[in-house]
Amino acid sequence: MNTGAVGLVSVLALVALAYVGRWWTLERSRSRNASEPAQSPRFTDALVGFVTNFFDTLGIGSFAPTTAYFKLRRRMPDEQIPGTLNTGQALPTMTQALIFIATVSVDLTTLISMILAAVLGAWLGVGFVARLSRRAIQLGMGGALLCAALLYLASNLHWMPGGGEALGLRGFPLLFAVSANALLGALMMLGVGLYAPCLILVSLLGMSPLAAFPIMMGSCGLLMPIGGARFVRSGRYNLGAALGLTLGGIPGVLVAAYIVKSLPIVWLRWLVLVVVIYAALQMLKSARTAATMEEPPKL
Repeated sequence: MNTGAVGLVSVLALVALAYVGRWWTLERSRSRNASEPAQSPRFTDALVGFVTNFFDTLGIGSFAPTTAYFKLRRRMPDEQIPGTLNTGQALPTMTQALIFIATVSVDLTTLISMILAAVLGAWLGVGFVARLSRRAIQLGMGGALLCAALLYLASNLHWMPGGGEALGLRGFPLLFAVSANALLGALMMLGVGLYAPCLILVSLLGMSPLAAFPIMMGSCGLLMPIGGARFVRSGRYNLGAALGLTLGGIPGVLVAAYIVKSLPIVWLRWLVLVVVIYAALQMLKSARTAATMEEPPKL
């Protein structure tokens, strides 16, 4: 691991510690002023965190299946799902980032610039998402789930770009990649997973698909704590579910990265595709119902 990678890993570790401290401080302050007891994680929250982050480390992605579970089980109001995802999945994703940045070689300029762009996009996007209405979030997440389903379908049918062998970008391709990753970082705050779009992006630009892993995991590993902390401050998330995702997610990452390492998951991808499509339709149906209820009575 070169000096630049060591520095980036050190930054990630410090951000993780700062995020834990910020989360604890904000919740402690809120609990003093709240009339309701604090939410506790459920076993099923931790189980979902373990399973989704296990397969996330192997390349499936965690946002879409976790969103589908929360929606279908009615675990929380729909407007709390983006905040819960970004808050609860932050530390497991940072664990992934630490592992892959330390073990996979990629051009440092490309890696750092794309990560910083995603963080900036997330910082700008989270303030917008935190102010959205329930119906707007339902529409946004319904569309996001459909996009995720299309990406799963493309992957299952081998329509994804194969990529090249480059470990970095220069000039206009790098500028384009940085701009696109900033947009993906902003969309993360709405619950749109960054992994698959980022993998497609760098592959289309001629980079090795393996080089995408430290880029996409490093991007999410730094942007999610920033977005998560702002969601915690706004209170627009479910504390119990977020804690469960964190507690189950970190062991899931470690098991996938160091014990299993690889797994034939093509049939699981088809199952996830069906579940995600169903959850997307349910989310859009909820948005349509909300719009009907908000319509003024006809005279």
